[in-house]
Amino acid sequence: MIDIIKKAILTGIGVSVVTKEAVEKRLEDFVAIGKISSNEAKEMAGKIIEEGKKEFEETKESIGNVLNDSLNKANIVTQSQIEKLEERISKIEEKLDLK
Repeated sequence: MIDIIKKAILTGIGVSVVTKEAVEKRLEDFVAIGKISSNEAKEMAGKIIEEGKKEFEETKESIGNVLNDSLNKANIVTQSQIEKLEERISKIEEKLDLK
């Protein structure tokens, strides 16, 4: 029953990351019609929010990896690559006493 309600909430809101207020509002609706108790609603809200945060972080990491792979394949220089080159140039200049 809890899994069904959780899926209904996530589907009803339409996103993997939901706000605490949105979750609580949906659960209040279930409490109002007697599907779950107030305590169950609080427990479920915490679980849903934590799951949403976890899914958000996983999605963010996955998107970052895809973007980095795309940049590497497109031979586009990233800011971190530029910074590494600047560091290398500075070290070479110091060795050659050019600074």
